[in-house]
Amino acid sequence: MNNLIILNKNDNVAVTPFVINPQTKIERQGIVSVDPIPFGHKICLKPINKGEPVIKYDQIIGFASKSIKPGEHVHSHNLEFKEFSRKFAITEKKNVATEKSNLFFDGILRDNGDVATRNYIGIISTVNCSATVSKMIAEKIKYSNILKDYPNIDGIVPITHSTGCGMNTASEGMQIFQRTIDGFKNHPNFSHVFVIGLGCESAQINLFSDSMKKHNRINFLTIQDEGGTKKIVDKVFGQIQELLKEANNIKRTPQATHHLTLALQCGGSDGYSGISANPSLGVAADLLVKNGGSSILSETPEIYGAEHLLINRATNKEVANKLIKKIEWWKHYTTINNSSMDNNPAPGNKKGGLTTILEKSLGAVAKGGNSILKDVLSYAEPLKNKGFNFMDSPGYDPVSVTGQVASGANVICFTTGRGSCFGCKPVPSLKLATNTIMFNKMSEDMDINCGTVIDSEETVEEVGQKVFDLILKTASGNKSKSENNGYGDEEFNPWQVGVVM
Repeated sequence: MNNLIILNKNDNVAVTPFVINPQTKIERQGIVSVDPIPFGHKICLKPINKGEPVIKYDQIIGFASKSIKPGEHVHSHNLEFKEFSRKFAITEKKNVATEKSNLFFDGILRDNGDVATRNYIGIISTVNCSATVSKMIAEKIKYSNILKDYPNIDGIVPITHSTGCGMNTASEGMQIFQRTIDGFKNHPNFSHVFVIGLGCESAQINLFSDSMKKHNRINFLTIQDEGGTKKIVDKVFGQIQELLKEANNIKRTPQATHHLTLALQCGGSDGYSGISANPSLGVAADLLVKNGGSSILSETPEIYGAEHLLINRATNKEVANKLIKKIEWWKHYTTINNSSMDNNPAPGNKKGGLTTILEKSLGAVAKGGNSILKDVLSYAEPLKNKGFNFMDSPGYDPVSVTGQVASGANVICFTTGRGSCFGCKPVPSLKLATNTIMFNKMSEDMDINCGTVIDSEETVEEVGQKVFDLILKTASGNKSKSENNGYGDEEFNPWQVGVVM
């Protein structure tokens, strides 16, 4: 009863790592609980008058909708979201030289110099109309069991979706879609790729055959040109049979960590996300950047309220202004769609102890560690600068991760407090649990228990080092829990923006 989590001396709320019954005396803080308070939720430490800010992380997470007494449960019934100005300072940062790293992982060196962490064959649909054919090809390969003789091939992945047509070919939505397909077709984790279209769709094959092509292992076909379903399935099946020996002919060799790009993701967040798993992942991300690698933070609606912390870390004014413009775009986008930035958090987040988007965002940005922000990318834009980057995306996890992988991420770390299950082939995904109760309950899905930070068994730095070590092992071929469970075939979900016609 004496171990409330107080994150900063200026905070007027604490987080409880246990269930608090009414009229429980909490001696260290000298307060008595008024309400039943679930674990992971907030308890008031000091009197807060109506309209005054509620402080956590030494930051404003909302305002009291009515006066709150010490010992009261602080949540949606007495804490509300309001806009307020946030202070930031845009200053030019000196270029920090990355230390020459002597750390390596066992990667797959491609003939164009790219380095892979996995070795898949991809079947990519350019339109929903070719999704079934793409799945048919993948299923025919799987059911034929011919991959059993090629142990260095991780599998075949059908990349299908619900878009690719019904949009203006010059629209922003089509540009986003093209970047996403380009990013996947060029991803080094695919040894070979077959891009399959119908033939009459808006997203014509030449959009992708004429755009960025980083290697010569990409094949383009349409169902109409090949003469129908059976003919294209049989043709691609035959072509894949012919290339299996080549695809299998790979060897993992020591590769410098600067070839690693880490996607930073959180989903099913709870009141512990910003205390255990997210800051631990931030430590791991900083270690990767220090050793020459890159990290990508995303989910723009889930940095809202904490964007000033990233702006303060921007390498220059240009990068800072890019982020400011992305935030402004989202404010406008939610307004014209009769929505609000505070419609996030989700019901599960609130059940886990999060109340406002401000609180959620302050925990979410911790995944990015403390490295200098080198660039702000549009959705699925290829990574250009090594180090810590931000990519604009929705907060919806599958959409966000799809963009990160398209930008070049070859490892994913996904923190969760409620127990999100996720994979994203062709890239391995590691799941980081925020609390021990959920980790024990879902141990077959979780790779690391960061709840040991809450349990006072390990520090954030110690868990962060464990995460970093597991990133290197996973990049070297060690299977993640989501891979063992077969996740990743259905999670490709490109961001759809604009009018569907």
